Amino acid sequence: MSILKRIFAAALMAGAVSAMPAHAADVTIGALFPMSGLNASYGDIFSSGANLARDHINADNLLGGKLSIQYEDSQALPQQGVIGMNKLVNVQKVPYVLSAFTGVSKAISTVAGRTKTVAVNGGGVGPDLAELGPYFWNIIPLANYEVRAIIPYLVNERKLKRFVLVYIDDPLGQAIRKEMETSLPGAGGQLVEALSVPATAQQFGGIAARVRAANPDVVYIASYGSQQLQIVKQFRDNGVKQLLASYTAFSVPEINTQPEALGSLYTTQFMDWNSHDPVTKRFVDDYKKKYNKMPTAYIANYYNAVRLFALLAEQLQKKGKPVTGDNLLAQRIESKSFDLVGGKVTFTDNGTVVMPMQINEIDGKGGKIVSAANTK
Repeated sequence: MSILKRIFAAALMAGAVSAMPAHAADVTIGALFPMSGLNASYGDIFSSGANLARDHINADNLLGGKLSIQYEDSQALPQQGVIGMNKLVNVQKVPYVLSAFTGVSKAISTVAGRTKTVAVNGGGVGPDLAELGPYFWNIIPLANYEVRAIIPYLVNERKLKRFVLVYIDDPLGQAIRKEMETSLPGAGGQLVEALSVPATAQQFGGIAARVRAANPDVVYIASYGSQQLQIVKQFRDNGVKQLLASYTAFSVPEINTQPEALGSLYTTQFMDWNSHDPVTKRFVDDYKKKYNKMPTAYIANYYNAVRLFALLAEQLQKKGKPVTGDNLLAQRIESKSFDLVGGKVTFTDNGTVVMPMQINEIDGKGGKIVSAANTK
């Protein structure tokens, strides 16, 4: 074969190769969850949803290659979260990271923005998480929507006017206090006392005495992890008999099986676990089969966060584009809405979802929905 023919044949082969879709490589995303410390139970809960989504995506061969999740232990602490985030971004080179807890999420958002790495929160609910830049997304309704959902119900339906707020002294607790101070007067309620507790506190006898002295109709608890378990138990042990209320953090099994929490109310996003929507039904059926219990909203959120990545990455692969933070952001804006657990989900311009809310009562039997509300 002449030199010219060899060059021509090589050019044809190169053109044919370039026209073929690239072989799908294995993909790794990251997760910053508390895997040790006082809030380790949340890491177990969150990862159970993320891992189930990973298994479904790989079973469906949605990305061609294998999807893996690299976990780093945030301990629910901002400093540890930043250390883990830097490792995921600089060493693992992941384009997409699952985040949790308001303080951790705020701390890592600067790294996400600087490196153009998408960070997706499915657990923290501080309202200011909606303001952390284009690469930080929230797949959970934030605390302002939760507070706005429960206050009208408590004031108008339960006729409870006087509120005491017991809140953890961190960005989440401070945000909930601000929302209560704003929302309660317009709804006909009154915040008679707002009592902050340090993040590490585990003794609440003195706080219980101040709650009794304030004589509220309802006590709203803005805490999480082992601390909220101790608040509930010690309040009841110290004679606080009023209704207890909270946000999504009360959806964990430890609270729902705690005798002292019986009758407490808490908000979550609306989820119809009996839906025949194929995504929701598969999620519920397979979770029950694997863990022998019903999932919670937190578990659905992190399933959705991983599924969202796969849907975006699949579209990018079809277009022959690399799976980068920039391209994931552009594809989310282009796609607008996604079929996730709970139905079709649409993101607002700031990367946050707004969903209908429900109010749940702890009944010792897995909980029951007592009211549903749309929030603006």
